[in-house]
Formats: sequence, structure tokens, C-alpha cells
Amino acid sequence: MGAHQEQFRGFAKYNREFNQLLLGQIAKLSDEQRKQDMGAFFGSIHSTLNHILLADRIWLGRFAIAFPQMSSLSGAALVHEFSSLRQELCSDFSELLVQRQATDQVITQWVEELSDELLAQTMRYSNSKGQQREHSAWLAAIHMFNHQTHHRGQITTLLNQLGCDSGVTDYFAYVK
Repeated sequence: MGAHQEQFRGFAKYNREFNQLLLGQIAKLSDEQRKQDMGAFFGSIHSTLNHILLADRIWLGRFAIAFPQMSSLSGAALVHEFSSLRQELCSDFSELLVQRQATDQVITQWVEELSDELLAQTMRYSNSKGQQREHSAWLAAIHMFNHQTHHRGQITTLLNQLGCDSGVTDYFAYVK
């Protein structure tokens, strides 16, 4: 196993475990609290969770097209077309929870298929504005995990504003 694969396994573990922690806290909130516009980039906790799920499925969809041999993505709920990065996948929190857990499982399986050879290959796709993009697959994988972390950080701030302490959020705490 290469260093990159080990790194992505750690990212997938962090993603899955930190999502479980956050979603457990968020489940204790009322629907009104989850959907309250609190001034974050996507407004509410619920909308931010939807955005993270949407973006993960967009990136996994891009990987599925670029590397059709990846069996972990075959049959997964992926997004190939979308109207906006604010597109709501799930209006109901319990459905969002189920879909998040399913996508986290796909991500866990997907990282097992990543190899140094695959990560060094070039990905080609259209971004959300229809512009053609081309770069190494490792860059897209790193971005996907960094994007999750960025928006989960916003959620921890929103939770803090509601009096919920998310505890330690450091990557190292989840992979050691």
C-alpha cells in the first residue's frame, strides 16, 4: 500500500467518524434549529449538510466517469448533473442522515481502490460553470476531503452558536 492510499484511508475514517459525531449532535436539534438561516455561506446547518453531500456525490461522480473501472462507485448514488451547488438532495433530516451514511460507506470503499497509479492519472470533467477542467486525480481527491472539512468547520461554529460543543475536531484525534 502506498503512502497516498494510507493518507486517503485516514481521510475517509475522519470523514465517517466526524460525520457520525456531528450528525448525532444535530439530530438532537429541532427541525427549526437545523433549518434556521444563521448567516453561514449556505445559511443553515441543514443546507450546509446538503451541500457537503451534494459535493461529495459530484466528485465521486466525476471519478466514476474518469475511471469507470472503479467498482466501489458502480451503483452508488452519484450526481452527474445538478442545477446549483445549493441544490437540496434531502429536505428531511432523517433521509439526509441515511444518505450521508450511505455516501460515507461508498467513500470508505472508494479509497480502497485508489492507487498511486490511478491518483497520478489525469482527470477531465466540466465544473459547475461548464468549464473544462483537467488535473491529476490526487488533486481532486484531496480537494473533496478538504471541502468536507471546510464546511464541517462551519457547522461546528453554527452548533457552537446554538450551545452545542463538538469537542475535538482535529484530524489527528480521529486517525491515531
